[in-house]
Amino acid sequence: MKKMPVVFIGHGSPMNAIEENEYTRGWGDIAARIPTPEAILAISAHWSVHGTRISDDPNPKTIYDMYGFPQELYNLQYSPAGAPALAHVTKELVGNAQIDNSWGVDHGTWSILTKMYPNADIPVFQMSVNQDLNAYEHFEIGKKLRLLREKGVLIFGSGNVVHNLARVNWNMDGGYDWAVEFDNYIKDKIVKKEYKDVIDYQKAGVIAELSFMTSEHFDPLLYVLGASEDADKLSILNNSCTLGALSMTSYLFES
Repeated sequence: MKKMPVVFIGHGSPMNAIEENEYTRGWGDIAARIPTPEAILAISAHWSVHGTRISDDPNPKTIYDMYGFPQELYNLQYSPAGAPALAHVTKELVGNAQIDNSWGVDHGTWSILTKMYPNADIPVFQMSVNQDLNAYEHFEIGKKLRLLREKGVLIFGSGNVVHNLARVNWNMDGGYDWAVEFDNYIKDKIVKKEYKDVIDYQKAGVIAELSFMTSEHFDPLLYVLGASEDADKLSILNNSCTLGALSMTSYLFES
């Protein structure tokens, strides 16, 4: 079996799930170019809890964890099967984790996968972002997940490098200067494989402070970087900021 890639997607607004735009086309292009996964392990910013939790529900429910959007978005159904056996393998790899089916497939996952795999025919299971861990510990968990790539699992992180909803401007196409600067700072470090500087993102100073108030949208990137390997080929997709304070930049690591 060919080793699966690892991908981090800048997911942006949930409205992308019912729109066609440059970002959704980019997500579809990823699915078209990579091998078909046996299953997808989703690490979404929107399941951020105390502890590392992994779902083994054979039929995970759709979670509509967003408010104030058109009814069309809440009518969208994305109902893939789960992957209980692989969830248990993941729990063993991570070590200090627990099975938890109180969540499901949230919009950080389905808003993207509905564009990548619209038939919902790839099993999906989620792992939480552990609020109790620091950036280095997120990265180290990612390293423990690498074996899943050899089992046909697409490790899929969903968040945003820049995510400051308090500064979002719905009438702005690009990003504020500080948002673009921080997005480029992280991009440069990833291209150079200087992951320690991504982990220690606070060293970027004020632009890091402005880019997010809490780190749950940034943390999935750390899991993905940990799961990547030195020999992987890096592709950067949807390379832009939008609405002033959101980065859509995405990273694909292929063996």
